[in-house]
Amino acid sequence: MGIKSLLPGSLGFGTAPLGNMFRSIPDEEATATVEAAWDQGIRYFDTAPFYGAGLSELRLGEVLADRPRDEYVLSTKVGRVILDELEDPADRDLGEKGGLFEHGRANKMVDLYTADATLRSIEDSLKRLQTDRLDIVWVHDVAQDFHGDDWLAVYETARTGAFRVLQNLRDEGVIKAWGLGVNRVEPIELTLDLDEPKPDAFLLAGRYTLLDHNRSLQRLLPAATAHDVDMVVGGPYSSGILAGGQHFEYQKAPADVIAKVERIKALAAGHGVSIKAAALQFALAHPATAAVVPGATRPSRIAEDVAALKENVPAAFWTALRGEQLIAADAPTPTA
Repeated sequence: MGIKSLLPGSLGFGTAPLGNMFRSIPDEEATATVEAAWDQGIRYFDTAPFYGAGLSELRLGEVLADRPRDEYVLSTKVGRVILDELEDPADRDLGEKGGLFEHGRANKMVDLYTADATLRSIEDSLKRLQTDRLDIVWVHDVAQDFHGDDWLAVYETARTGAFRVLQNLRDEGVIKAWGLGVNRVEPIELTLDLDEPKPDAFLLAGRYTLLDHNRSLQRLLPAATAHDVDMVVGGPYSSGILAGGQHFEYQKAPADVIAKVERIKALAAGHGVSIKAAALQFALAHPATAAVVPGATRPSRIAEDVAALKENVPAAFWTALRGEQLIAADAPTPTA
């Protein structure tokens, strides 16, 4: 198991922002951003039906349709089915993530994790993405942040539905890998404890960043390493607050988070380090991490991400972060 040999590099492109997350993005800007990612050498693209009710997949598909399919790796997600029926995006019940994609398409989204819904979701995604195959499929958001106290029941539906379908598709060679794409560690921990089915990897958003990584270090990542299951780090900038934005956990950042970010930025400035380099290189330093997939909506941001991976970050910076208790004492950091 694992997907490190499947991925073409350690930097991917997360396309959630292309679904009009936080703001309405012109088609031309979205297209230019995907093209910039390709021109910068990025060959792993992650998307989902949830991102703008199919908008992200449509925009990504328009650009990648002109690229050789064998030259890139593509992942999307199951768990939401997009209908032709319309609704007000601002009125959707998204649990703790209220207001996300209120600028996206108005097509109604339904949470469905059954076997039939999983197959339908994949078929719909293939059409929107203008491709004949998917490389990786993640089961999306089977966690408390979206489903509240009912999340375990939703998880059980996914376990007997989506999980088994995706494992069969992987075993048949239709897809190359599957796992969970979530913002919480609990569903991944449950899945790693299962005898069957067995995922290849997981996409964990926001839980292994400079701002939030203690819980993942305690049990999840040691278990993943023991099971040879890789991690893709989503949201390495913690919804943007670590890259000059104002959001944390997809909402306006609270004062304590802003204060912590300012402390990290001060140390970074003192050591001549960009905050993006610190964020990406920290996430990649853990041996379970296969890739990071930051999102972007402007072409210039892609070049910044590529440069951040190449930037030299002195060992003294990581030592300073530990000294100020801004990262866990046992968190792996890059070698100097």
